[in-house]
Amino acid sequence: MHQKSKHRAFFLVPPEVQLLDLTGPAHLFYEAKDYGIEVETFYLNLEGNSEQTSSAGVSLGNLTPFHAHTLKPDDLLFIPGLESHLFFKSDFKTTYAVFLDWLREQYKNKVRVCSVCTGAYLVAMSGLFDGKKCTTHWRYLEDFQSRFPKAQVLSDRLIVQDGNLYSSAGVSSGIDLALFLMEELFGPVFTAKIAKEVVIYLRRTENDPQLSVFLQYRNHIDTRVHQVQDLLAKNLSIKSTIEDLADAVHMSPRNLTRLFKKTTGITIGDYLDKLRVERATQLLSTGSKVSAVAESCGLQSSNQLRSLLKKHTASLPSDWKD
Repeated sequence: MHQKSKHRAFFLVPPEVQLLDLTGPAHLFYEAKDYGIEVETFYLNLEGNSEQTSSAGVSLGNLTPFHAHTLKPDDLLFIPGLESHLFFKSDFKTTYAVFLDWLREQYKNKVRVCSVCTGAYLVAMSGLFDGKKCTTHWRYLEDFQSRFPKAQVLSDRLIVQDGNLYSSAGVSSGIDLALFLMEELFGPVFTAKIAKEVVIYLRRTENDPQLSVFLQYRNHIDTRVHQVQDLLAKNLSIKSTIEDLADAVHMSPRNLTRLFKKTTGITIGDYLDKLRVERATQLLSTGSKVSAVAESCGLQSSNQLRSLLKKHTASLPSDWKD
């Protein structure tokens, strides 16, 4: 079982580090240890001393020099964001040339290199994103692409994986990236427990499809579409009209319908059906009655729920309780 395997997660701490970029993913691995995963965590100073000050003014101590570590295949190395005035300096790359050489060696050793937010600049300066797909914070996308023209920058993605390179759009998306990696390492059931523990949207269970609705159709950065998705997910038991949803995001129903389809690739109706199917299968797997599940999903009857599941699933749960 995965609990018996020892894993290692390394977190770089650059000067003026963005706290949530660092502490969000780090806390999830702390929770993983509390749930029985054997994982060692290390905090590496980019500048070689034992203390660093974050962009918020909080001091972080007990750090070890990055060059004191040689990582192994499948180790995790998180590179969080830092203040832009630092990596915009003309001598930044030369100042940290030793680190960039070290980073390239870790990548060659099959380490999973994971950038969060503007941490992507450090990875790009090492040349690792050349010819690779990646992303960074939306505010820096244009600048990032102009500085690193060989990188294949994706502008509408929260998380991007290309081989053993991972990148995320910024700040809280580092938490999503950590959960994404946990699903790879420990499976969706364990990851769902961690997500629930830290009060994050319920993720996949063993009975869910390979990719949950949240993962499949949330990988974009359009605030209005996210707001509509939140409204639908949080109010499944209530029938919401397209006019209600459009009014909530100050758009016309026609424009919202077009934007939603363009952004997610599916219609609002199809997305709502998928939300209902996922919620229903989760509830049914825990023994909830069909009639209660139907009501929770905003459906008028058990038969309507059955018809929906037959349309979207190959087989129905065998232990339904009417």
